[in-house]
Amino acid sequence: MNKLAANYFYYQLKQPQGKIGYEYFHNKRGLSDETIVRFGLGYSNKTSDDLYRFLKEKGYEDGFLKDTGLVTLEERGGRDKFWNRVMFPIMDVNNRVIAFGGRVLGDGEPKYLNSPETKLFDKSRNLYGLNYARVSRASYLLICEGYLDVISLHQAGFTNAVASLGTAFTIQHATVLKRYTDQVILTYDSDGAGVKAALRAIPILKEAGISCKVLNMKPYKDPDEFIKNMGPEAFQERIDQARNSFIFEIDVLKNNYRMDDPEQKTKFYQETARKLLQFGEALERENYLQAVAREQMINPDELRGLVNRMGMSLGLKAGDSLNRDGRSGPPDRRRTEQMRSGPLRTGPAAAVTKNSRETARMGEWAFAGRKSLTGRTASAVPKGFFLPG
Repeated sequence: MNKLAANYFYYQLKQPQGKIGYEYFHNKRGLSDETIVRFGLGYSNKTSDDLYRFLKEKGYEDGFLKDTGLVTLEERGGRDKFWNRVMFPIMDVNNRVIAFGGRVLGDGEPKYLNSPETKLFDKSRNLYGLNYARVSRASYLLICEGYLDVISLHQAGFTNAVASLGTAFTIQHATVLKRYTDQVILTYDSDGAGVKAALRAIPILKEAGISCKVLNMKPYKDPDEFIKNMGPEAFQERIDQARNSFIFEIDVLKNNYRMDDPEQKTKFYQETARKLLQFGEALERENYLQAVAREQMINPDELRGLVNRMGMSLGLKAGDSLNRDGRSGPPDRRRTEQMRSGPLRTGPAAAVTKNSRETARMGEWAFAGRKSLTGRTASAVPKGFFLPG
């Protein structure tokens, strides 16, 4: 039945009443007829019960139509979920239409509207464009924010682009992606909301065992705008230059501090050291420490000393890491279950404090005498602890 509705929306796009929708896709968004057909784009008429009457004529009962999420039943009769919108059929990995997204034409609200969840459609487990992206020859997937970003990238030759469906990126999304790749590049909008979305997605992808980079879209807002202004070749260059996700996080963290203020600069170094404690493997942490020191022009020995001292003060042992929620030790089941239940909220990791005298004494003897970023000195780091000196 969803396929029938998709065909109806496409038919309406080609009719005189659908001219406004076709002009939006073709003239404003620059989509070719081939792309419109490939993604099954359509138009829902201004009449609020247009699709309902069509489906009733095909013999479908009210109860069934309500369950599809396409129709709302009222005392006066059925009312379409989508009207006066350009339509985006949502397909599963087997190319079956399972839901729809619609963008309003004009000033109506909401701007974008998705089908409600049904027996066929779980928005936290489906990604727009994955039906095509999963057979792409690329070894990685591009994750976008919206339908049109995905469509524009596919039209430009980047057929490995997908997007989450009107919801924040979840561990369920990551689990689905892991079936097809272990590398992704985030191509979220370059505004504040896009940066926050990237910061939420990064730990979820890492938890699923997926390597992640972040593409710099500036000075443009999104992939669609970038492609229109700079072209596919320039976008490929940005893909090649995409930032390691941890280095991206440090860049964003730095924006919260005034680096011309000594106190603010020191706090930035301390928070950077705290983030480096997220790596429990000494060699991995050293690799990231070297990269951060190089990018931020910090003396690596001084940063290493700060990381080691902070690790001792937090009671971490060799091989331990500081979880993003502030707990020390290996990631536990509670965090995994939290991530499986929905989107992850991220932010500066809360400090895990150990106020015992024993920990204080360890911090004093273990690092006394070695120069650090805070002006103190430390030396005699126990062998095998954290990073090589």
